[in-house]
Amino acid sequence: MADTVTPSGTTPGHFLASLDPLLREWLPRQRWFAGKGRPVTGFSLVADTALLPSRTLSASLDQRDTTGRLGLHHLLVRAHQPPVLGAAAHPGDIYQLLIGVREALPPRLAPALIGHVADGPLAGHTVYDALYDPRPAEVLLEALRTQARIGGLRFERDPRQEIRDGLVARMLTAEQSNSSVVYGDTFILKLLRRIVPGVNPDLEIPLALAREGCARVPAPTAWLRGHVNGDVGDAGDAYVLGVLQPFVRGATDGWELALRELAKGEDFTAEARALGRATAEVHTALARALPTVTLGHSRLRLLVDGMVERLESAVRAVPALGPYEPGLRSAFEALADLAAEGRTWTAQRIHGDLHLGQCLRSPSGQWTLIDFEGEPARPLAERRMPQPAVRDIAGMLRSFDYAAHSVNPAVPDWATACRAAYCAGYAEVADRDPRTDPVLLRAYETDKAVYEVVYEARHRPDWLPVPLSAVRRLATSDPT
Repeated sequence: MADTVTPSGTTPGHFLASLDPLLREWLPRQRWFAGKGRPVTGFSLVADTALLPSRTLSASLDQRDTTGRLGLHHLLVRAHQPPVLGAAAHPGDIYQLLIGVREALPPRLAPALIGHVADGPLAGHTVYDALYDPRPAEVLLEALRTQARIGGLRFERDPRQEIRDGLVARMLTAEQSNSSVVYGDTFILKLLRRIVPGVNPDLEIPLALAREGCARVPAPTAWLRGHVNGDVGDAGDAYVLGVLQPFVRGATDGWELALRELAKGEDFTAEARALGRATAEVHTALARALPTVTLGHSRLRLLVDGMVERLESAVRAVPALGPYEPGLRSAFEALADLAAEGRTWTAQRIHGDLHLGQCLRSPSGQWTLIDFEGEPARPLAERRMPQPAVRDIAGMLRSFDYAAHSVNPAVPDWATACRAAYCAGYAEVADRDPRTDPVLLRAYETDKAVYEVVYEARHRPDWLPVPLSAVRRLATSDPT
C-alpha cells in the first residue's frame, strides 16, 4: 500500500515506531495473538492506511464526545518473535490492527485502551483498539456500502444485497480468534486478526455455497481486501481482511444452547439430529460447488503420516499421552492398512474447524454454520485442501463430549446419545452414516483428541482431563 500521511505529517514508519513499546505489551494479551509464550521483539510495517487522519477530523463527528480529535489508522504489522525451539526460522505473523488516536479516552472506551504515547509524533495522545468505538466501526461499514478504495484497501460488496446507512455498531466481546462487530442486528463484520496472503476460505466457501443456493450459511454481503506492493492486478500480495454477513437475530450458538439444556436436564438429541442434517446439507453443497478428489493409497499414506507426526509431537509436549501412544498410533495405522488393501475415499472442501460454537440456531429452529476459516494455526494451503467430510463430523462429536464434561458430574451418556443422533441426522441427508466407516471416523476423532490435549495443556490445564478421557477410549477401542 502506498504510504499515507499520519499525525504531524510523519511517515508511517515513524507512526509505528511511536506505537512500538505499547504494542509489545498489548498485543500478546489479546485472545487472537498466535505467538503466546514468546516475547515480541519488534515490529515491521506491512501497510498503513489513514482512514480518518487525526489532524483533520474534529470532534464534530460525535457531538457527545468532548475528548478532542479522533484519528483512525488501519495497520498491517509483522510481529517479530524469537523462533520456536527446533522450528525453522519464521519471518513473523502479520496482524490487522485498527488503531484509534484521541487526545483522551472517554470512560466507555476504557477496555479498548492500548496506552498513552510518551514520545514521538503521537506524544501526549492515547491510542486504543478502535473496533470498540462505534464511530470508527461505522466508518468501515460505510466504506463497504460505497465500495471505497482507500490506499491499498478494497471495500467490495454483493450489489444484489442492500446495506443501509445509519446502522449503529457494537463490538462483540466474547473471546474469539478474530474480532466481530454487529451493525444494528442486521449485519456482522468479522475482522481477521492474524492474516496471510491468498484466498481465505472464510470468504471463498460462503461465496461458493451462496452460488449453490445453500441457505445453511449466510451469504457474504461485502468483504475487505488488502493489496500490498501494488494495486489490484499488480504482482503484490492480496489479503482477505474481513467479511460482512447477515446477522442471525435472536440466534443462540450451539455450545450455549447445549449447556443450557444440560443445566436443565433436558434432552438434546432432537437438536443434535437437526444439526447433523444441516452439516450434511453443507457438505453436499460443497461437493457440488468445489472440486473433489479421490484418496487412494499414496494420498492416504500422507494423511496418516501427518497424523502420526502430530501424535509424536504431542507426546513430547504432553508426557501424559505417552502410555496411550501405541493405541492411538494403531488408529492411524488401521486406516493406512485399509488404503493398502485398495480402499479409497472421497475428499472435498469442508468447514475445517466444526464444533458446537460454530453453529447458530435461530428462534425458528433453523441451524446455520459459520466461520469457515478453518484452524487458524494451520497453513492456508492446508486449510484449503480437500479432506474427508468425516473430519468435520469428528470435530462435532468431540464437541458433544466437551459439553457433557462441562457439568459436574459429567454426563457421558448425554454425549453418547447426541453423537448417535447427529450421525443419524447426517445420514438422512447424505445417504451414508459416518458410523459405517468406523476406521476412518476413529482415526479423525483420535487426531482431533490429540490436538485437544496439546491445546488444553498449554492454555487451559483444568480442561485437560476432558480430551484425556477420550484418548483413553480411543486408544483401546477396536472399530473392526
